Amino acid sequence: MNFEVADLSLSQSIFSVVVEQKGEVVGMGRIVGDGQIYFYIQDVAVDPDHQGQGVGRQIMEALVNYLKENAPEKAFVGLFASQGKEAFYRQYGLNDHEGMTGMFGVVMGRKIL
Repeated sequence: MNFEVADLSLSQSIFSVVVEQKGEVVGMGRIVGDGQIYFYIQDVAVDPDHQGQGVGRQIMEALVNYLKENAPEKAFVGLFASQGKEAFYRQYGLNDHEGMTGMFGVVMGRKIL
């Protein structure tokens, strides 16, 4: 993660959610993309001390509600799920699709690895 550009990246999100409890940030999630055809659910994170308390569910419900209200018909919604979290995201209509493989690279110098 390049933390030098994190603030700029967050500010360019299509939609974001922050969950606070007693003035402390305990979770977040956001949607990135082009706002028309492609939407990616990104950075869904819950503080380990607050996991299992419905914070992730609150975040996902807010993100999915935004998409239902704002994404055009047939828009693509993607995300990379952490291993073991697939079932959590399936309940929001996100699934593996035959013939499609999630892939990614990381820019290192002038190469994508």
